[in-house]
Amino acid sequence: MRSRSVALPGVLICAAALTSCSGGLPDPPETPPTATDDPAARAQAQAWLEAAALPPGAEPADAGAAEFLSFTGWPCTPVEELEGYWIIPGATVAETANWLQANPTADLVTTGVGPYPDDPELDNLTVGSIPADGAQEGIVYTIVRAPDGVAVRAEVAALTASAECPELPDGGTLGPPGQG
Repeated sequence: MRSRSVALPGVLICAAALTSCSGGLPDPPETPPTATDDPAARAQAQAWLEAAALPPGAEPADAGAAEFLSFTGWPCTPVEELEGYWIIPGATVAETANWLQANPTADLVTTGVGPYPDDPELDNLTVGSIPADGAQEGIVYTIVRAPDGVAVRAEVAALTASAECPELPDGGTLGPPGQG
């Protein structure tokens, strides 16, 4: 009987080791770039992302849809941040940017300075959408050329109740999101 009680822990340890090598735990779900404890900011960011207006033919995609070489640095913090990705087959960067400027998401207004000429050399543009002039929250769409059209990333940020914006020297002001 004693040999069974000694063997049982060894069998359990070997089984646990084999289980961890054969698959282990599933990957954790993706987390947003910034998560806060502010449910109102989270709800606002989610509402803007769900209402994202995109040109006809846009198809949901994942982060690997294209190589995005820039990102939005939201100057006021903390913010609740989310991202969404789409591909638009057959579209150009300029026509997509122009469409986004003409059709802002939900209750947002564009910060764009277009229209952009439909130049085949354009390989990326950004279009910002904010709730009001001077706001430092909303959506920044980045449009990049892809093999069969364009890919679009929406970077969404909603200010939390405790968000603060940096003071700039000499009375300077922050530029609108999506303007570089």
